[in-house]
Amino acid sequence: MKAVLFEKFQEAPKLVTVADPSPEPHGVVLRVRATGVCRSDWHGWMGHDSDIELPHVPGHELAGVVEAVGRDVVNWKVGDKVTVPFICGCGSCSECHAGQQQVCLHQEQPGFTHWGSFAEYVGIHQADLNLVALPESMDFATAASLGCRFATSFRAVIDQGKVSAGQWVAVHGCGGVGLSAVMIAAAAGANVIGVDLDPAKLALAKDLGAVAVINGGEADVPEAIREITRGGAHVSLDALGHPVTMTNSILCLRPRGKHVQVGLMLGEHAAPAVPMPKIVGQEIELLGSHGMQAHRYGAMLDMVASGKLDPARLVGEKISLADAPEALMNMNEFRSVGATVITRF
Repeated sequence: MKAVLFEKFQEAPKLVTVADPSPEPHGVVLRVRATGVCRSDWHGWMGHDSDIELPHVPGHELAGVVEAVGRDVVNWKVGDKVTVPFICGCGSCSECHAGQQQVCLHQEQPGFTHWGSFAEYVGIHQADLNLVALPESMDFATAASLGCRFATSFRAVIDQGKVSAGQWVAVHGCGGVGLSAVMIAAAAGANVIGVDLDPAKLALAKDLGAVAVINGGEADVPEAIREITRGGAHVSLDALGHPVTMTNSILCLRPRGKHVQVGLMLGEHAAPAVPMPKIVGQEIELLGSHGMQAHRYGAMLDMVASGKLDPARLVGEKISLADAPEALMNMNEFRSVGATVITRF
């Protein structure tokens, strides 16, 4: 199969031909029909993820068709149209038994713990637990965004932030995760404020339901949010993963507000200073959010089917597998508006 592979961290990946994967007894092999290029892939390529062993094929936001099925798989057959959470549960640890596969103690992650979806085929572990059936009406490019950015945002907003109608929600960083969060929070009835440095992304945030936007390069973000909300946001999400956006997210909250950390903070940003006086004095809640379980996709897909959510609007540039190395290396420059998706293999 054709695949994008890198042999050293921070060295340009190459399009190569490698052996096709075979399904494990409990797994499947998918023919990849679309896969997103995500900043998490960039973190992996930079060497920020200790799970990655070289040489490596990245890619974890994917949708495709079942190509081969392991002998122990019960629920899936060749030809099924599916996606998969970027965190695959083991099915046997205490967290999986509690239904919390997103924090599985022995989790597998395509594109991190094993070769990923920047390829024509990808192997997926524990298929009966982790695969998600896709509606026939959903195109593969849209479906690819569900496995990481959109599903991650859904859990962050709905399950972790517990956003409700009438609340003020601030979203710091309007990339793929942030724009998804804007759309989902607005669909939940919240008053959403989008924060970014890029006017084009802020314009899209307004189109997706934000009632106000703030250019972080031109304003004191926490003060601006406190003024707009008359006291501070009820829930605030750092959808980027940077000390500045994390701090702004905490400081913009009203007393007893919730900060949800969605963006990864790795490398030099792995241990940021936290404004603890605000957290203690105003009883601020700090919450992490890490992906979403396969069994929760039904609620999200129902909102898509009803028209309340439209993840297709978040798909940006569609590229070929040959274009992926350059797109991956440029992820930290935040050039794209919406999710860049590989759709041609």
